[in-house]
Amino acid sequence: MMISRRNFLAVAGAAAAAAALTACGGSSSSTSTASSTASSAASEAGSEAASKIAKVALTCDTGTIDDESFNQACWSAVSSYMGDDCQYYIPEADASDEDRETMIRQAVNDGAEVIVCVGYLYGASLAWAAEQYPDIKFIAIDVTQGDIGTDEIPSNCYCITFKEEQAGYLAGYAIAKDGKTKLGFLGGMAVPAVIRYGYGFVQGADAAAQELGQNIDINYFYGGQFYGDANITSRMEGWYSNGTQVVFACGGGIYTSAVEAALKNNGYVIGVDVDQNYIGANGVADGTYAYNPFITSAMKGLSEAVSTSLSDIEAGEWSTIAATNGNFGLEDGDYVGLPTDEDSWNFETFTVEEYEALKQKIASGEIVVDNSSDDATKPTVSEFTNVTYIQ
Repeated sequence: MMISRRNFLAVAGAAAAAAALTACGGSSSSTSTASSTASSAASEAGSEAASKIAKVALTCDTGTIDDESFNQACWSAVSSYMGDDCQYYIPEADASDEDRETMIRQAVNDGAEVIVCVGYLYGASLAWAAEQYPDIKFIAIDVTQGDIGTDEIPSNCYCITFKEEQAGYLAGYAIAKDGKTKLGFLGGMAVPAVIRYGYGFVQGADAAAQELGQNIDINYFYGGQFYGDANITSRMEGWYSNGTQVVFACGGGIYTSAVEAALKNNGYVIGVDVDQNYIGANGVADGTYAYNPFITSAMKGLSEAVSTSLSDIEAGEWSTIAATNGNFGLEDGDYVGLPTDEDSWNFETFTVEEYEALKQKIASGEIVVDNSSDDATKPTVSEFTNVTYIQ
């Protein structure tokens, strides 16, 4: 069965993620190694027997394994599921398709039977790898057939994508309903998943603003990377000092720049991919932060999707998901959303009941959240009635 049969919450536990970072080994590499060929013919569809996976590798397209977001959530799932029988591979900065192919080659040489390729940039590399290693199973996160560039998804690949626009919509609607009128969107690289988060965020804020009869100002910017630095922090300080109240920091470790700037200006942030509230809570506990700047997080079920896929493989169900793209949103279950536990719900007036009602409207199709715009990377402001871009 495909993982759409399961109704999981889009939550990655902070404690599990932290523990998982030490469970297995890691490698940082962009240098070439000897190639390896697959040792046996691919399994005939439907003929698999349930069996234990010997080793899983996770390869990242960019960033760090401890980004407390996208990469870490996927690695948490692999290492929690596999124990010591796993390995991760991190590229050096500005990795190429050849570098990503090298990491896949290394993973095969190191004995991986299943390789989880994390990130849209793996598309072209997967086209090569699927043909080169026909009996290796590839799980591709945030990758579509179009990214791979083949006529069909290769028979030994399973693509997993999410409707991030719905998660972004929930966050934008909630923060505007909570009374915030000066917002910011800080994207990492302008890759499809980040673009969808941003487009949904503006839609949700505009919808809430219309209901409240108020106008929303939004700063919108891509940092071009998935980590924070002095230049991005400086830009964020400019936003906050000029009145921005909340920034949706959407792109792995880039949140660090938003948080640093927020804490200097009594501002707030919205986390991404996983519930990042624990970062703020830990910062307060150890005295690093004067207060917790995380109001909420726009999440998707990364850890759960990876874990479920590995479980399907071990159950002998690979043939039911291979060569398909699971694209998950609220109509399929709680695959995207905001955290609702008491510690992570930091809105002043927006309630859990209002949030659940909004989710149901999206799930039922009463509210349709678009995932594309006239502009390929930024929502066109003319599409909205109560939103103004100020940068």
